[in-house]
Amino acid sequence: MKASEIREMEADQIREKLVELKKELFNLRFQNEVGQLENTATLSNVKKDIARLYTISKEMNVTTS
Repeated sequence: MKASEIREMEADQIREKLVELKKELFNLRFQNEVGQLENTATLSNVKKDIARLYTISKEMNVTTS
């Protein structure tokens, strides 16, 4: 996910995407611990996407939980 894509989103969409990515990160961490995750690079990609969402939401003064 690129920063320009995030900036085009509405505040509600950003919040929804954050929740979705946090759930995905939880599942990926679980798969990694069990040994089912084949591509571990997805973990860092999801973490970076979450960080981008938080950064841009802060710039836009969107409240996140």
